[in-house]
Amino acid sequence: PVLLDQRVFPSSLTESFTADHKPLMGEAPELRGFFLGCGFNSAGMMLGGGCGQELAHWIIHGRPEKDMYGYDIRRFHHSLTDNRLWIRERSHESYAKNYSVVFPHDEPLAGRNMRRDPLHEELLQQGCVFQERHGWERPGWFSPQGPAPILPYDYYGAYEHQPHEDYKYNRLLSNEYTFDFPPHHDIIQKECLSCRDAVAVFDMSYFGKFYLVGPEAKKAADWLFSADVHKHPGDGYYLTVGGAVAQYNWSHITTVLQDKKFNCQLVDCSEDIGMISVQGPESRAVLQEVLETDLSNEAFPFSTNKLVKAAGHLVRAIRLTFVGEMGWELHVPKASCVPVYKAVMKAGAKHGIINAGYRAIDSLSSEKGYRHWHADLRSDDTPLEAGLAFTCKLKSAIPFLGREALEKQRASGLLRRLVCFTVDKKVPMFGLEAIWRNEKVVGHIRKADFGFTINKTIAYGYIQNPEGGPVSLEFVKSGDYALERMGVIYAAQVHVKSPFDPDNKRVKGIY
Repeated sequence: PVLLDQRVFPSSLTESFTADHKPLMGEAPELRGFFLGCGFNSAGMMLGGGCGQELAHWIIHGRPEKDMYGYDIRRFHHSLTDNRLWIRERSHESYAKNYSVVFPHDEPLAGRNMRRDPLHEELLQQGCVFQERHGWERPGWFSPQGPAPILPYDYYGAYEHQPHEDYKYNRLLSNEYTFDFPPHHDIIQKECLSCRDAVAVFDMSYFGKFYLVGPEAKKAADWLFSADVHKHPGDGYYLTVGGAVAQYNWSHITTVLQDKKFNCQLVDCSEDIGMISVQGPESRAVLQEVLETDLSNEAFPFSTNKLVKAAGHLVRAIRLTFVGEMGWELHVPKASCVPVYKAVMKAGAKHGIINAGYRAIDSLSSEKGYRHWHADLRSDDTPLEAGLAFTCKLKSAIPFLGREALEKQRASGLLRRLVCFTVDKKVPMFGLEAIWRNEKVVGHIRKADFGFTINKTIAYGYIQNPEGGPVSLEFVKSGDYALERMGVIYAAQVHVKSPFDPDNKRVKGIY
């Protein structure tokens, strides 16, 4: 027991609350060698021991031993940490909701409209219900009830602020305060099935867009990226990264460039380029009317890109997908985003084109088995455990960051492995559900969603051998599995391949 002198620790202390109610830890992105361990939101006694141990490991080895991404100061974009209004509003809301139940699809009301892409007003008028990620307003889903603008923060009526009355956006959020399927479950279904059956447009402009350029850009790329980039000609690289981790990626890459003394630089163009993704079996027919180039499989194969004209505007078209369909991403200069978007929607009208948001992307990508950062993938996971060995150039002799650790793990065998589960019963799951194998708990779910195409609940989690041995594919396939949600156990089927289009025919344009 520790006795605290009340003269030193008075009963009413001034407490710090951070913008997301989590501590600030790790190396400051503005100053190498300066580490933070603060902002514990009145939970320092509870968190101090473990956080102190991880921070010590972080300082000595350059990274923590455990996954500390949720506490890492790099989770915030510098434009937000430099914004006093954002800090004041979000810190207040994190305090106001200190003891609130955390629902799966909640969004903040504070610190909104800080970063808006060129399509924001256009999509708002079409009923877009926005999500906040990294300060960006990104499309969540589209309501048939029309525009739901996000109003200035009212501090929940505190400090003599007048609370908003009949706040439509807040009302839509409140309807989501459930651990069941949300009331607009059928709207997400429509967006998903329209993408699978026809064509959908996703505004992904919140993504980070960087250029890695300079005399040693290739040398840096070889070291930074696990994949073999030698097949890509040129002296520079265009990188697109999930917008919610743009600052984290930026800090990691620039740190490596500095430590390895590579003669190159990373240029941030995130605010200057929009990103319009057109996906679905009718995407080629739609875009063939908009893009001035041949979109056939032979002329424009999967995972290639071209600089082309779209409705008279120069864009970079990349044949990629994160939903498991034939489709293209259009990387568009900011000033050209609206006219290019309108041209796509006009051409797609006769093909049943619709707008879709990230709630649909979450479901579609889960069906296809695409990995999400900090759900399926964390800093303490490896590509081998996550089923991403194909992204690593281990068959080459090229050294890259982390290669030795992967080779050692491959030689010794995997002690855990990410696997996919489906549940026939239509039950909502959100993550952290227990995984049972042969009546023993072998892990927990990292990510879950409902797959509207296969009409099943989908979940992903890492499993371990309770006996401590390797987790081989035979071990994965030989067990009887169940998932436990709120004390109820549901029979589950395990999959070692994607439960939807495992042969990637649709991605290749084969329907």
